[in-house]
Amino acid sequence: MADMARLSSTVYGRVQGVYFRYFVRNTARGLGLKGYVRNLGSGDAIEVQAEGEKPQLNRLLEQLKRGPPGARVRRMEIDWSDYSEQFTDFRIRY
Repeated sequence: MADMARLSSTVYGRVQGVYFRYFVRNTARGLGLKGYVRNLGSGDAIEVQAEGEKPQLNRLLEQLKRGPPGARVRRMEIDWSDYSEQFTDFRIRY
């Protein structure tokens, strides 16, 4: 089994109202990751919790830095932790 990990990230900028959550969900599912993405109440940030193989998590990070068309990522907070097997799929939380 590859090196498994958990990624927690907060992405700041123009990330709400530009289909960023759908972009993250589709990207994460395509990479075989599990977890969730949700808007934060501040209006300028999203939270991503993802688990899976570390190379795939790093690919997700690369995509988070770009985002979908219309998004402008200003900065990201990134935290790594141990794989917990907490999630069964990748979802958008509301």
